[in-house]
Amino acid sequence: MTQPTMTPPPMTQPPMTLSAGYERCRLLNARHGRSFYLATLLLPGWKRRHVHALYGFARHADEIVDSFTMTGDRAAALDRLEERLNLALKGEPVDDPVVPAFAHTVRAFDIDHADVRVFLRSMRADLTVTRYDTYDDLLGYMEGSAAAIGTMTLPVLETVPGARDAAREPARQLGLAFQLTNFLRDVAEDLRRGRVYLPRADLDRFGVTDDDLRGGVAGRRVRDLVAFEAGRARDHYRRAVPGIDLLAPSSRPCVRAALLLYGGILQRIEAAGHDVLAERARVPRRDRASIFARNLLAAAVARRGELRVTAGTP
Repeated sequence: MTQPTMTPPPMTQPPMTLSAGYERCRLLNARHGRSFYLATLLLPGWKRRHVHALYGFARHADEIVDSFTMTGDRAAALDRLEERLNLALKGEPVDDPVVPAFAHTVRAFDIDHADVRVFLRSMRADLTVTRYDTYDDLLGYMEGSAAAIGTMTLPVLETVPGARDAAREPARQLGLAFQLTNFLRDVAEDLRRGRVYLPRADLDRFGVTDDDLRGGVAGRRVRDLVAFEAGRARDHYRRAVPGIDLLAPSSRPCVRAALLLYGGILQRIEAAGHDVLAERARVPRRDRASIFARNLLAAAVARRGELRVTAGTP
């Protein structure tokens, strides 16, 4: 008697594991944030993956509002992302390549949900707001897009005992410094998306029009405007520096390197006479390698020191 042939069940995609989610976040950081990713390699491994999760989620949301290739309703996509996040923060499983790792990090470090909400608020602003009248208005946007990232990262980096509150403002300032540096570097790219992250009051002050920003080479008025905004970025960097010594020793080399790498972008802008239109400012690979190498020994020494304290050995 012929036995019936059993048809195997259809293959289904296995659910993404938490480890795979963290790896996706790491890849997003490596692909889209090369300078910051290099700095994170100076962190202890257990801190590194959580910092990647924070970056990965930020990039995940940013792709919804910024991608040149995405089609469909971006607002609805953000709604779905926020719905998945709310479920994940409650410990429920969600089908998403990044959200579970981010939610795991938020829960593990008791990261303030208010920081997450203000970040998402700024992402939503990018869907409808293309200009900011004053620098205070722009700071309101950057409170979510940048400062909140700094304060979310702080619990992962750890501070010296009793310094958590004092370290919060320098963390905010470092996020603002990084964001403003990116805005200056990406003026031409942002304009292609229909956005200008330079305050309208400053554009008027220096007599800069959108046509000036569309030029392949920055004229005097644009360069003067960029120099003015670069001074603001420098001020944010200065306010951030005191926070480095408030961090746990094993986190200081990473943040110091990140500050130097992003500050290096600002230096390249200044070296180009503040012309941000002719080409995108980049820190040369040899300079990035040098900054990394100068902080590598300090990172190793700090990690060993913390392990000795943990193990209770002299």
